[in-house]
Amino acid sequence: MSEPVDVLVIGAGPAGLTAAYCLTKETPSVLVIEKDPVYVGGISRTVRYKDFLFDIGGHRFFSKSKEVVDLWQEILPDDFIARPRLSRIYYGGKYYSYPLSAFEALGNLGLVTSAACMLSYAYAKATPIAESKSFHDWVRNQFGERLFQIFFKTYTEKVWGMSCDEISADWAAQRIKGLDLRVAVTNALKRSLGLGKNRKKPASGEDVVKTLIETFQYPRRGPGMMWEAAAVQIKQRGGRIVMGRELAGLSYDAGPRLWTIEATTADGTTETYTARHVISSAPVRELVAKISPRPISLLHARALRYRDFLTVALMVDKPDLFPDNWIYIHDPSVKVGRVQNFRSWSPEMVPGGMTCLGLEYFCFEGDGLWNAPDEDLIALAKREIAQIGLVTAADVVDGCVVRQPKAYPVYDEDYRDHVATIRRDLESSYPTLHLVGRNGMHKYNNQDHAMMTAMLTARNILAGERIYDTWQVNEDAEYHEAGAAGAQAALASERLVPRRAGSQAA
Repeated sequence: MSEPVDVLVIGAGPAGLTAAYCLTKETPSVLVIEKDPVYVGGISRTVRYKDFLFDIGGHRFFSKSKEVVDLWQEILPDDFIARPRLSRIYYGGKYYSYPLSAFEALGNLGLVTSAACMLSYAYAKATPIAESKSFHDWVRNQFGERLFQIFFKTYTEKVWGMSCDEISADWAAQRIKGLDLRVAVTNALKRSLGLGKNRKKPASGEDVVKTLIETFQYPRRGPGMMWEAAAVQIKQRGGRIVMGRELAGLSYDAGPRLWTIEATTADGTTETYTARHVISSAPVRELVAKISPRPISLLHARALRYRDFLTVALMVDKPDLFPDNWIYIHDPSVKVGRVQNFRSWSPEMVPGGMTCLGLEYFCFEGDGLWNAPDEDLIALAKREIAQIGLVTAADVVDGCVVRQPKAYPVYDEDYRDHVATIRRDLESSYPTLHLVGRNGMHKYNNQDHAMMTAMLTARNILAGERIYDTWQVNEDAEYHEAGAAGAQAALASERLVPRRAGSQAA
């Protein structure tokens, strides 16, 4: 017996729940299936261990889209707190403020190395690589080879588990665009001299490089608060969210334009649903493999890769160890890539008198690090946190491990062609299948961009046609870095798809 709905949403992360939230304002016939048996929010969930709360990856609530900020406030009106942004880089046994403090960096690197960095930068600007295809090429062109070696290479290769020469320049263009060395140095000098304090609103602002924001908003008990509240409101409007359901397969009947979706529960029971539309935030590699009739782009989907990571949370019997939200670990002598300080995200996430540090290790699902027993990972984290000098192993009184599969879609040299082929195939063969979010579109979008793709998708479905091109959200990084106008840039992609067979969304 199949259960019919107008829209079935795969995944209860930020994109999936945003789509369901927007749709249920107009229709209650929405069903969300979520693989996790406990948590909504996907990578933006908040995990509880005893009296400690963990943010998986760190989620600053800052967006240049007023619509996204307004939606955050609508879903969670009374639980945001303003938090100072403080990050540092650990390199060569020393800490560097990020954003840069010019005099501190000069003192840490020394005059000779600092001069070499400036000369390297000048040389890169005078002799740029004409066609920068790799991350290495792009960063070298922007910052010079010396700064690439010091502040980009080690950390980036920890994150991705591959050489910077294998990573597409698209990654750098999307994530670093807007951070100009001259602007960064100018800002650093102003901060060092106590000039030019940022007076912009913490949630959104104009003419500020996103990587240089100094304050942000944050739910007082972690980002999961947002998505738990969204889930409650979806259900209150008549929508449904079913947990512990793994997508088993979905088939499309082009005649009535109807989807049949099968999901399995933890006990092996199969549930069947029918839907006029399917919105998927699931990893596109997994989704395509489960569609029938089989997509011709199946081999392209199989070629897509993902990077996974795990967080080792250490409970420390000391309060207020350091004020950073997180510290980037550029030292190649340790495996840890970043250290979160959960109390600095929100004091309500950690019991009084304690500190909780989250050591992030980037890995591939199934490799030695991923499969290591929790006790071995906790022991590794205790050794490395002591080696870095943040806390002694003796001060650690407890620990736990949280694994996050498919955290990051990999931008290798072939990914763009694969995604373009998959997109063309799915849009032509399955017009009522809508891809949203980071993994659904294989785009390393931030939470706000993932939400925007879902918001526009909901509008397309309600309008009965593809009015908005959701793939233009953050396509050239302008929406990511351009300021408040970024929201309008996303909405400027409004267009009517030429009416042809199978072009309508409904």
